[in-house]
Amino acid sequence: MKIVECVPNFSEGRDREKIQAIVREIESTPEVKLLDVDPGEATNRTVVTFIGSPEGVKEAAFKAIKKAAELIDMRQHKGAHPRIGATDVCPFVPVSGVTMEDCVRLANELGKRVAEELGIPVYLYEEAAKKPERKNLANIRAGEYEGLAEKLKDPEWRPDYGQPVFNPKAGATVIGAREFLIAYNINLNTRDRKIAQEIASYLRESGRPKKDKNGNIVYDKNGQPVKVPGKFKAVKAVGWYIDEYGIAQISINFTNYKITPPHIVFDEACRLAEKMGVRVTGSELVGLIPKEALLMAGRYYLEKQGKSPGVPEKELIRIAVRSLGLNDVVPFDPKKKIIEYQFPAETSSLINLKLDEFVDDLSMDSPTPGGGSVAALCGSLSAALSSMVGNLTVGKKGYENVYDRMKDLAVRAQKLKDELLQAVDLDTKAFNRVMEAFRLPRGTEEQIKEREEAIEKANKEATLVPLSVLEKSVELAELAYQAARDGNKNSVSDAGVAGLAARTCGLGAYYNVRINLPNIKDEAFKKKALDKAEKLRQKLEKEVQKLEKLMDKVLEPGK
Repeated sequence: MKIVECVPNFSEGRDREKIQAIVREIESTPEVKLLDVDPGEATNRTVVTFIGSPEGVKEAAFKAIKKAAELIDMRQHKGAHPRIGATDVCPFVPVSGVTMEDCVRLANELGKRVAEELGIPVYLYEEAAKKPERKNLANIRAGEYEGLAEKLKDPEWRPDYGQPVFNPKAGATVIGAREFLIAYNINLNTRDRKIAQEIASYLRESGRPKKDKNGNIVYDKNGQPVKVPGKFKAVKAVGWYIDEYGIAQISINFTNYKITPPHIVFDEACRLAEKMGVRVTGSELVGLIPKEALLMAGRYYLEKQGKSPGVPEKELIRIAVRSLGLNDVVPFDPKKKIIEYQFPAETSSLINLKLDEFVDDLSMDSPTPGGGSVAALCGSLSAALSSMVGNLTVGKKGYENVYDRMKDLAVRAQKLKDELLQAVDLDTKAFNRVMEAFRLPRGTEEQIKEREEAIEKANKEATLVPLSVLEKSVELAELAYQAARDGNKNSVSDAGVAGLAARTCGLGAYYNVRINLPNIKDEAFKKKALDKAEKLRQKLEKEVQKLEKLMDKVLEPGK
């Protein structure tokens, strides 16, 4: 699933009707879910958080910026927070299935449209910045709205999109792309705020003032405190006391969890706390967290236990939640706290059916689910078996020299298992889209043309889904061979079944590619797809034959 987060800041925090009007523009946009609306009276500013598909989020952001420009008059605006326009800043954040480059593209596309259609000058910041000095939001905001008219006259501050013409009502808008910010607190078994502050000063990137042997701050020749750098990059931290819980906390912002993830800082905080005579009792997540951050933590703690990290997603999250003590002060519900889980799974999903329900559905007089979905399911079963063999090998005496290989195998197999489970639904959806295209009206020449184009597009998609499954089946066969060769010998038959399931998966997908090709008119597409399918089938057969020879050798009586 492709998910982008957007966090626009609007220069209105007091008039609830205006705020609601802006928010309705977001809520009314398809493929978007509103997560939070946080108005500030003193700042006269509202921070809105929503997620959705890349195109959905981009459209919602434009509609909200447009509505803000209609309702907010910057000539009348007063507030404690720095600002430059009605929509002051609008960052895109990659969450799942998208890259930072994707978000930079969204920022540019939105910036261009805002400038052209709304007449608002647009500056790009953070990862979308076109000039180094514009990466920092504070530099762009310098002088704020009141100094914007003069700033636009300076050629150095020509907007990235739009003309350098002052828009007195809407001001300017800063659009960009940045990493996800995780707000996270580590709990201590003390009320002493100073201890929390001390630990925070060691953890944060900005560090702490250097002190002499008498505990006095050391200053440089310019009279500035000498700083000792902190331990972790992309980490901001302070210590405070929370009366509600009756404890001191280390409050942390992770500005890029891919550089420094929470679990690494948590463990270091535990070590520092123990040195200071206190204990970390757990932690608290404020707001939402990307799923990958918890998966990283789950793998990390399993590795520390000497176990394989190649386990299902739910187990990794369970390990992470328990290891980080995320239930310490408030209950932690993954369904509410993990950002990807904010889009619930489709109730009609085949993979949500019970096993007997799926088989019954399969046996009915309907073409879906069909062979393509079954092929994908066989692939997911193959991956699960290979992962099982890997996990039964790690930690087993006598297999120490292959632990790392088996861990890697199990992790790769889990990824394939999840992708192929998704393909169970994708194959059925692709077939259904073909049927929908055939049902389109054909009363006029234009309708006939649109119908033919829709059928062609749907048939191509119905070919590409099994082609992707076929490609994955080759890797499944390779994993099964590795599991049989290096894995726990008591589970070698399971590795053999994994190989056979991989073959069924691949051949089933191959047949589904072949049956769809005659319905496609694009000869170049057909040739390319068929050539690829033939090569993949040959490679699959070669890998399975290699596994079968190994199985015959390993299972030979007396061996």
